[in-house]
Amino acid sequence: MPSWFDVQMTDVVTGNQFKVSDYTGKVILIDNMATWCPTCQGEMSQVQQLHKQYGADLVTISLDVDPNEDGALLKKYAAKNGFDWIIAVAPTAVGAFLSKNYDVELLNPPLQPMMIIDKQGGVWGMPFGIKSAESLKKTIDPYLGK
Repeated sequence: MPSWFDVQMTDVVTGNQFKVSDYTGKVILIDNMATWCPTCQGEMSQVQQLHKQYGADLVTISLDVDPNEDGALLKKYAAKNGFDWIIAVAPTAVGAFLSKNYDVELLNPPLQPMMIIDKQGGVWGMPFGIKSAESLKKTIDPYLGK
């Protein structure tokens, strides 16, 4: 299991602490974003549709990867847009691990970087660019066994 799975984060929507490893055995969609990114907001609207379709079958986590943003700003952003899944500021350790071990472009929100973590803890990058709810569903369904 990658070390970043055990980094403590705070869900700005609920205030609850969590680690990615808390969801071991589940399929997880990681959406890297920033509040200043207009394409992020559009894609998060697609994630919102997907989140409603899957419910508890899919864990959705949006990580704000901009080191200049904080939990208070992110909480207001989530509330304003009605985003109600797990949303957190990515700690420095998470950003450093993602850029060093996967791809530095995962820290570039306008590229719409996303990853899937399968039930066994494998991390799979998705193509960069805006994705529709339907294209996300087609990508995620095989990981859920659908």
